[in-house]
Amino acid sequence: MVKVLILRTAGTNCDLETEYGFRLAGTIPERVHINRLLEGSISLGDYAMLVIPGGFSYGDDLSAGKVLANELRFKLREKVYAFAETGRPIIGICNGFQVLVKAGLLPFFRTPQKSFKGLPATAPSATLTFNDSGKFEDRWVYLCCVGSSPLLAGLSDKVISLPVAHGEGKFLVKREEDFSRLKEKGQVVFQYAAADGTPAEKYPDNPNGSQGAIAGVTNEQGNVLGMMPHPERFLYSHLHPRWTRKEGRNAYGLNLLKSFVHYVK
Repeated sequence: MVKVLILRTAGTNCDLETEYGFRLAGTIPERVHINRLLEGSISLGDYAMLVIPGGFSYGDDLSAGKVLANELRFKLREKVYAFAETGRPIIGICNGFQVLVKAGLLPFFRTPQKSFKGLPATAPSATLTFNDSGKFEDRWVYLCCVGSSPLLAGLSDKVISLPVAHGEGKFLVKREEDFSRLKEKGQVVFQYAAADGTPAEKYPDNPNGSQGAIAGVTNEQGNVLGMMPHPERFLYSHLHPRWTRKEGRNAYGLNLLKSFVHYVK
């Protein structure tokens, strides 16, 4: 049976839903406080998948996900990189996506011994910043599923609907050449879209103004994935706001979690 470590800390508030979702997806999920990893009472290597769920880790006091990102970057770097280099998935959802980007794990995964284009090892090459709307966006959006990550191999739908809930979801890269590289390498896996699946550059279909309508990316290997929408909030079809109109008949969030598990198996 697949064991999933769901990392939590002060301010994490989507860990219970994420745990429930991965249990429905057929795994053994365990919510683990980061202090257990730091003290060594829990070993990351005992798990098949690491998930960093949504919330407001440490209150997002220094910017969204920054403190938890620094804990991964400076205190657990060797263990986290060793985990990812085995091909095991690391999934970051909303605040977890912010954490992975600011820890330097996305979008360009670099081992602690290597640098990328002059940047120090693990230095962030992108960020997630304040929404163009200037407000917290808490609603459902459409996504088109693109890219080549094996984590999505079990997902048959090319256009899905999921909820977002964030104030700092605008994805930006430091260099235009890096943005081109993301597309060329198939690292963009989700884009905000109109109902017909057309990528949406503008508000409101694009809730935050992300560059290239980006809602989710992976590393080049495809096993580290970050996304702003919340799959753990769509585990049953009747949770969709238009389910009586036959929208969301597939519980896309659960389907996505099952696709992650399918990859591990």
